[in-house]
Formats: sequence, C-alpha cells, structure tokens
Amino acid sequence: MKPYRKTAARLQNLRGQGTLTEENIGEAMREIRVALLEADVNLNVVRDLIEQIRVKAIGTEVLTALSPSEQVVKIVRDELIALLGKDTARFKFASQRPR
Repeated sequence: MKPYRKTAARLQNLRGQGTLTEENIGEAMREIRVALLEADVNLNVVRDLIEQIRVKAIGTEVLTALSPSEQVVKIVRDELIALLGKDTARFKFASQRPR
C-alpha cells in the first residue's frame, strides 16, 4: 500500500467525531510523523510541527462543511504553510553560464 493511502486510511478513522480529541488524532499524528521522517525531514522540525498540529487540533470543533479527517488535513496544511511560508520563491537565472 502506498504511504499516502495508508495515511488517508488512518485519517478516515476520525469519521463521525464532533470534536477532535487526543485519542482520535493520536494515530493520525503518528502517521504524519512517519511520513515526514520517511521524507527525510529533520527530527526536530517534525517534533515541533507535530506538537503545533496537536495543540491546534485537540478540542477543535469540527466545521460543519468538513469531515473530521478533512479538518485534520486543513490544520496540517495551515501549519505547513506557516512553517514553509506563503510566498512563492522564484528562481533567478544567470544571464551567462558559469565558466
């Protein structure tokens, strides 16, 4: 099974929850942690990011337009954007090749 499918399957376990709790997001956080570490993200960055996601997610009321798993994905996305930045970096190409 591909890693993203495994993570998506774990997030589906959050279905039917009205509030995100420590118990129902614990497994999702483990999957996200493993996926980031497998992608060679620095361990300290992973720890900080997971903690920030956990703090934001626990006790969050699930929005009516989203399922609980979509709510977690939204929180993860928002935290990744905060970590990486909103702006798009542009490459600056040299006018001449290096010698």
